[in-house]
Amino acid sequence: MKLEGGIVDSIGKTPLVRLSSLFAREPFAVYGKLEGMNPGGSAKDRPALYLLKEAIRRGDLTAGSVVIESSSGNLAISLAQLCCFLGLRFICVVDPRTTEQHKSIIRSFQGEIELVEQPDPVTGEYLPARIARVQELLSQIPQAYWTNQYGNPDNSRAHYETTMTEIGDELGEVDYLFCGVSSCGTIRGCADYIAAKGWSTKVVAVDARGSVIFGGEKGSRQFPGLGAAMVPGQFRSGMTDQVRYVTDRDCVEGCRLLVEKEGIMAGASSGGVIAALLGMKSSIPRDAVCCAILPDRGERYLDTVYNDDWVQRVLGWNPRGSKGGL
Repeated sequence: MKLEGGIVDSIGKTPLVRLSSLFAREPFAVYGKLEGMNPGGSAKDRPALYLLKEAIRRGDLTAGSVVIESSSGNLAISLAQLCCFLGLRFICVVDPRTTEQHKSIIRSFQGEIELVEQPDPVTGEYLPARIARVQELLSQIPQAYWTNQYGNPDNSRAHYETTMTEIGDELGEVDYLFCGVSSCGTIRGCADYIAAKGWSTKVVAVDARGSVIFGGEKGSRQFPGLGAAMVPGQFRSGMTDQVRYVTDRDCVEGCRLLVEKEGIMAGASSGGVIAALLGMKSSIPRDAVCCAILPDRGERYLDTVYNDDWVQRVLGWNPRGSKGGL
């Protein structure tokens, strides 16, 4: 069983686009890494490929295996696509925050959905409940294999080998890297690459208000893919130079500014990254080169981020009366 050729070979090598309109008045340069240009629509194509390929190499994954993962949506899509390519059964454990678009795409790749409807009774969070359901499935299904994005080092290794390597090859030693966090695979891999190179790049983690990854106070969050209810295994103390917290509204405003100024329709996490960068613009030195990793495309958020009625009803903000307040 080989994971190569065909759609697999189109993963990675995503464009770096200078955000020249949104940051036209700033004395520094900002480049957006458009991870939504991956075939599965997000940065999660990279770890999905590494998680499966390395499992095949080790012999942990065979033609009779059933792949299982807990995901808020994007990794599930990436794994569903690659498992479909391999002819493997794939089951994804999701929770109510996963969008209908994400679930429909997973099913279109023949992936199966396991919806956890109740949060963990102790923490009140969905992530522990999802992982508990994964453990149940592992005990019930013969030849089940958990890719485990939260603790498997192949997750971060994918970004070490590809994402940050691509950024370095094109831009050299950037001054700032802005990266959203959830499983911490992307930021861990990029930070490890930067450390290995001996670069002085400042790594800025963009976390959701209500996430506990960096010791923040636990709270509710509307969007999947940014923040976490528990500290993931990929987390390493000292891998970031600064943490910026963003709200759900920040994510929406950042997304809409990307569309308005750059013609880029990206997902909620990307909006949070842009909001964090804008919030730091007064402290970024002249002539600095910044790279913002924009994790996914925006079509999956048409019912939320880009829906005026939803934004007003759920977030209490009327976007019709504003063109981005950041």
